[in-house]
Amino acid sequence: MRYGLILGDQLSEQIATLKVLDKDQDLILMAELVEEATYVQHHPQKIAFIFSAMRHFAKSLKAQGWKIRYQTFDRTQAAQGFIDFIQAQLEKNPADALIITESGEFRLQQAIETTWSKQLQIPVQILNDDRFFCSPQAFRNWASNTKTLRMEFFYRKLRQQTSYLMNGNEPIGGKWNYDIENRQAWNKNDPIPSTLEFDRDQIDLDVIELVKTEFKEHIGQINHFNWATTRQQALEALQYFIDYQLIHFGQYQDAMVSGKDYLFQSLLSPYLNCGLLSPKEVCDAAQQAYFDHHVPLNAAEGFIRQILGWREFIRGIYWLKMPTYPDLNELQADRNLPHYFWTAETKMLCLREALRNSLENAYAHHIQRLMVIGNFTLLNGISPKQVNDWYLSVYADAFEWVQLPNTHGMVLFADGGLVASKPYAASGNYIHRMSNYCQNCHYNVKTKTEQDSCPFNSLYWNFLAKHRVFFSSNHRMSMMYKQWDKLSQDDQNTILTHADDLQKRIEEL
Repeated sequence: MRYGLILGDQLSEQIATLKVLDKDQDLILMAELVEEATYVQHHPQKIAFIFSAMRHFAKSLKAQGWKIRYQTFDRTQAAQGFIDFIQAQLEKNPADALIITESGEFRLQQAIETTWSKQLQIPVQILNDDRFFCSPQAFRNWASNTKTLRMEFFYRKLRQQTSYLMNGNEPIGGKWNYDIENRQAWNKNDPIPSTLEFDRDQIDLDVIELVKTEFKEHIGQINHFNWATTRQQALEALQYFIDYQLIHFGQYQDAMVSGKDYLFQSLLSPYLNCGLLSPKEVCDAAQQAYFDHHVPLNAAEGFIRQILGWREFIRGIYWLKMPTYPDLNELQADRNLPHYFWTAETKMLCLREALRNSLENAYAHHIQRLMVIGNFTLLNGISPKQVNDWYLSVYADAFEWVQLPNTHGMVLFADGGLVASKPYAASGNYIHRMSNYCQNCHYNVKTKTEQDSCPFNSLYWNFLAKHRVFFSSNHRMSMMYKQWDKLSQDDQNTILTHADDLQKRIEEL
């Protein structure tokens, strides 16, 4: 008999582990572990989503005839981590080997590769995770043959390999990227679809009660839990997106509206990242919607680019640069996260909305994460370690392989430009253009140095001035520095003084 260990982000019947195991001979292990649930202060909805999805997946496997050994969460259990859990099973029933698909997290994968076989005293067979379009080794091969690691070129290569939205070797429509058409603020004429609601079964209810009891000190709320926790519900979420949201996803994917937490976003990333959906079936569905003339090209291309391009690129960067990647801090950022990252109590309406969405729903769409929350932490020089831990904790879709490069590289530019060609820094004008937040904000987006001026305005110029030497060779930054240089010395000093005062009072903003 062999054991097959299935992790909480491997909830797919197509996972390599299940392809190797024999249903009649082998035994599957799954566990809700204290160690994994608490190494950062995960959002209660994130924990509930993963635990419930795991329990539903185990139930489905049992119905198909698999033998399952499942440990539910219990702080009093002797087995708090994977090794203790597996050893406890081996004491009950010896096994010839342990089969596991490679982990998505470096910390765990390194332990599996280097210590598990010795600790368990049985062979450990590690299988490749074939759910992705590009393996880590294929990405390393690509990276070794390119001068610059840029997602756009990687994306084009995968488009050609997979034939998504392609006419031979050329993109349908004649352009690889329709991003320029995907930056519109919501115009109120296109109705925002209602949110798909899921019925909760007893498994969900039991898990929610468990989480409310055991993780009440963790960041975030679980008053309204509405994540899909089964394969069938995830498929319903995919179909709902294709039917009602994808048509406007392209043009409004960067839009933000006060009180409208989801707009036309898919909310599919948690299901992709835990295994309930596969990236191929998601991209297939978007492409078919375009072929069926249900959605425009810019919508299908923009969505597929997020999955085929960005998601695969980020995973490649993670495995290429670990384990030293999190230690990079090229901009020497060292300030602490202010208290409102745990309360959403700030006078900055844009930041309050983005933080509220995060804390209430374990979700915020990519522009809220990048250009509001991320922009704020970037401009204020917040410690990358603190920001990374917060992002990993608060979002339901945050697994380290996808969260770390996005936050560390794209949000914070802590890697010095490995992921992004320029920092995603912006003044309040960007937020004003893409949202309605500024209309009812305590601060005035039109001014820079008044007492009620939007903090983003002076903080933006302060960031550029502080890091001018670092960015002096970045041609994408030259236009902004030309604008700065047009200001008089007195105006520059006034802006920098105001920004310095804001940073001293950061807890009061």
